[in-house]
Amino acid sequence: MRLSEFTGDSLMNSKNFYATVSLDRQANRRSDTAWINGKLNSQKSRILPVWRDQSLVSTGKSFTAAYLTHESLQSLELKDKPIFLGSLNDYSYFCVDLSHLDLPIEEFQSGIDNDFIDLRQIGGVMSPDEANLLAYARGINYWHKRNVYCGVCGKLTIVEESGHQRRCKNKKCNTIQFPRTDSACIVLVHNGDKIILARADRFPPKMQSVLAGFLEPGESLEDCVAREVFEEVGIHLTDIHYRHSQPWPFPSSLMVGFRARAVSFDLRPDEKELVSADWFTRRELKAITPESDIQLPRKDSIARRLIDEWLEED
Repeated sequence: MRLSEFTGDSLMNSKNFYATVSLDRQANRRSDTAWINGKLNSQKSRILPVWRDQSLVSTGKSFTAAYLTHESLQSLELKDKPIFLGSLNDYSYFCVDLSHLDLPIEEFQSGIDNDFIDLRQIGGVMSPDEANLLAYARGINYWHKRNVYCGVCGKLTIVEESGHQRRCKNKKCNTIQFPRTDSACIVLVHNGDKIILARADRFPPKMQSVLAGFLEPGESLEDCVAREVFEEVGIHLTDIHYRHSQPWPFPSSLMVGFRARAVSFDLRPDEKELVSADWFTRRELKAITPESDIQLPRKDSIARRLIDEWLEED
């Protein structure tokens, strides 16, 4: 079922990049081997190859997803069958990991303008549906690569449910693993007229962003927001409110966005986590140019949307 069928239009008109809801994942069909094989062998199958965390795209006039056909896979030595992603506009979408093949990049290409590129470099300029498909393919292949062995007994696992679960081959164990993502909270902290932006050493040059951190066992999302902000800048919060979320397949996270009001204002950045942190006004942020000493996060990120929403409220 498509999410839009039971959420209405409001969510459709307000979604983060990589979070499009057009694809019908058809989870009820994943165990139907005959149906899956029929879709895979159909002329309307589209297969997204993933090669060492890079996606095959057409680099012509614009960046668009490039697909393999089922016939083109016959000459390749695959570790596992293609993973069924879902259906969209009468096409059935699959993905396949080719990372184990040490071949020249040209042998994976189905057109002269195709190339394997890191989705982080181009996702923001692609159509939302195609960016979501590539993110989905990248994310689920990342999970498979890291769950080849059982986390309980250490034995090999096998792929089931058209790529959506792995089962331990050890019959005495028989543990089933499902695709997972790491939950992280990201929060715009404000005092009404200013917001906190911080810089970590791992950020691109000049970039400042809102605060974020991973959820720990035993925490609610709101607990995580309060803890991370206090740990990183020494600020206490009130009015912690959920805004929206974004799948972030770099490598495999779900970013849960919040806004919160600061009840203290003296920033004490954790030097192990941050290079700097400061309060910024709307005027300062709206005056940023490409030549400025600070830059905002990339436009396809939830961090940028949280900032832009606040800026637009002026």
